[in-house]
Amino acid sequence: MSKTALITGSTSGIGLGIARAFAAQGYNIAFNGLEANGAEIAKQVADEFEVKYSFSPANLMQPDAIRTMVADAIKTFGTIEVLVNNAGIQFVAPIDEFPEEKWDAIISVNLSAAFHVTKAVWPGMKANKFGRIINIASAHGLRASEFKSAYVAAKHGLVGFTKTIGLEGAPFGITCNAICPGYVDTPLVEQQIPAQAKAHNMTEKEVVEKIFLERHAVKEFIPVELLAQTAVFLASDLAGTITGIAMPVDAGWTAQ
Repeated sequence: MSKTALITGSTSGIGLGIARAFAAQGYNIAFNGLEANGAEIAKQVADEFEVKYSFSPANLMQPDAIRTMVADAIKTFGTIEVLVNNAGIQFVAPIDEFPEEKWDAIISVNLSAAFHVTKAVWPGMKANKFGRIINIASAHGLRASEFKSAYVAAKHGLVGFTKTIGLEGAPFGITCNAICPGYVDTPLVEQQIPAQAKAHNMTEKEVVEKIFLERHAVKEFIPVELLAQTAVFLASDLAGTITGIAMPVDAGWTAQ
């Protein structure tokens, strides 16, 4: 019987890469995303890997929508063995200019949503004495940067949440771990490079070197595939005694 992975924010970027990796392992995938063509993306991945799927456009700022998403996935697949809390948003500004609505949105999507989704899948995992919860945090869950107060606060909070859930899940065969990436090679990052070049009066090459990769010891972006395979490993039986950790996948950023 196939296992099911529910992955938030899984119709683009890191989440889509993770969804593809789990589908390649034969998992049913419960997709979630706000893209207008999200359902089409989900179907394409499911067809490619010949797995079953569902799609929810749930807005993760709405707890009722989250609960409905989880209930629908359980109705479709019976159980959810793996949860990947991946969805996230970002905004950058000095604290005295930081819009309060942006703070609220970032905390809601990047931190509170992980609580609501985890709470919703917990009874089923607990009853089955098995679960794998993987939170996509950030190197900013371990280190701070200027002008990212909400994002850094949310990701630090997500790391603390991970530790707590790892402890609570241990008696029930449920693990909870966080992956803490550095800058990842995604379309979202690629789209930022020309704008950053214009804003800083730099070449695109200088932007990559001096803004994005400055804190990476290995001067490369993190491949989405590396994060995806890390998540697959943490969901495997081999990782059954790994719980409550925040694993840097950050090209040496947090080693400094």
